[in-house]
Order: sequence, then C-alpha cells, then structure tokens
Amino acid sequence: METHTFTAEKGRLDQQVSLHTVYSRSQVQQWIEAGLVQVTGEAITRTGFKLKGGEEVTFQIPPEKPMHVVAEDVPLEVIYEDEHLIAVNKPPGMMTHPSQGIVTGTLVNALMGRIQLPDADQDFGEEGYRPGIVHRLDRDTSGVIVVAKTVLAHARLAEAFKERTTQKTYLAITTGRVNQGKIITLDAPVGRHPVQRQMMTVGGAASRESQTHFQTLAEVRDEAGRWYALVQAKPRTGRTHQIRVHLQHLKAPVLGDEVYGKAHPAIPRQALHAFRLQIPHPETGKMLDLQANLPADMTGAWLTLGGTEADLPG
Repeated sequence: METHTFTAEKGRLDQQVSLHTVYSRSQVQQWIEAGLVQVTGEAITRTGFKLKGGEEVTFQIPPEKPMHVVAEDVPLEVIYEDEHLIAVNKPPGMMTHPSQGIVTGTLVNALMGRIQLPDADQDFGEEGYRPGIVHRLDRDTSGVIVVAKTVLAHARLAEAFKERTTQKTYLAITTGRVNQGKIITLDAPVGRHPVQRQMMTVGGAASRESQTHFQTLAEVRDEAGRWYALVQAKPRTGRTHQIRVHLQHLKAPVLGDEVYGKAHPAIPRQALHAFRLQIPHPETGKMLDLQANLPADMTGAWLTLGGTEADLPG
C-alpha cells in the first residue's frame, strides 16, 4: 500500500484527507472505515472525526481492484453519427468514462449499450477505462462530446485535438464580470494545486501553457449590486478545469461551481456548457460543426438572475 503523511488543518478528517489525494471523498471515507487512516498514531474509523489542526495524519491507499464495465441502456441525445464517430450532448451529472470506484452510469456505459467501441477489451489504465474517448467533459459540465467508433478514427481525432485543428466553444454563467465586459484572451499557465490535489490553479505544480478567449454576451446586476455574466469561452489549449480555473483567476468564477467558487440556489451544478465543437472528420477531413443547445437548467438560471431569452444563443 502507498502511505502518505501530512499535517492537518482544522476540519473533518475525511475532508482533510481528500484534499491530499486525487480520490473522491466517498473513497476516502471507505479507507477511514477500514482503519487505513491514523491521527497521531491512532487509527480513526469515524469519517466525521474533527481535527483541531496540527495533528499528524497518516493514510494508506489500498491497491486498486480490477473492475468490470458493463453496457447499460441509457438514453442519449445524439447530435451526429456515422460509421466513424458519434457525437452526443452529454447531460450534466454524467461522468465521461469509468474510473476506479465508478463503473456505472457513465457515457461509456451508455455508448456500450448502443454501439461497439474500439479497444473495448482494454484494461483499466491510470486514467480509467476509455474506449473510443478522445476528449472529456467534467461530470457537471454538459454539452458536445465526440467519441470514435474505430481505432483509426480514434487516432485521427486524437491527433486533431493534439494539433489544435479543432475549435471548442463553451457557454458559462459567471458570478462577477469578466474584465468589465471586454473581449480578452487570458494567457495563464495551469497546474496542479500544491495542497488541494483535486484542484488545479494558475501556476501550481508542473504548470503548462493555457490560453482562453473570453467574450461577454450579456450582463445583469441584481438588487444587491452583484454582477452576473453570460460568457462565451474558447479555449486554445485543453488543460484540466482550464475554463473554470481561468474564470476564478479573473475573479468571476462559474455560477454554482463548488470547487472554484461556491454553490448558488439558481442552479445545482456549475453553469458550464460545451456549446459547439468544430472538428475535422477523421475520414474525409471535412469540418464537422457540432452544436448542443443550452440546457434547461442554465437557461432557467440565467432568467432567474434577471437575464432575458434574447440574451441566449439560438
């Protein structure tokens, strides 16, 4: 087993341990209940154990168990499909692919119930089980995602993303104004947060170049003087959480983003949607223009904040 030690801050034990791993809090809670977490040399099995701050916490990460992924009959909104690829409008709350601890309810499970994916007999890797997957969306980000149906299509689509011959357009609702409503390109490297390992940050460990073009489409201001904006984001690079991190850096985090901002009653998830993907077809080279309409929860959130339907893209 891997063993890690850190000095605790004040707070719940499960929360503190999860901040020092890339695993979910539910997974950390299982370690605690199994006696794999010690506080100052004593095994603690209560997930909600309160830390005063300053204690030495040691935790062990058990070896990963082999997992079996099955096909599931889950409805999907298909945007485009041929013998080479399929593009769908991923709903919020759905993981793109299985990973350790999550083997059901993902986009891959749903696709396996519909089509034959390339390399479907592959084993779990460090990033999970990813047959046909060439790019990802966060669990609570909705919108366009394209999946290869053949090995050759997978290679060519992956190359297109690598060579940046694709163009991605996202829509976000932000809590705050983005550079006073001006069109900007933010060039700020993104890397792993030095303490909270599940987060990314501008700078951070092993940071890599990251550029995002932002354009404000509309703004509203509530009775308390708080600004909200409907923003178009076009990332030139594809770093983990890039748009969310860049908007946090601009002091306008995505509405409802509990990681880089805070929860909001207008929407139960981060208000971020992959609206459009332009990508060369892996067989013909012709540019595909794939679009997914803004989902009802984001439309409703914008109207609740005081925006109008005229602000929203068609």
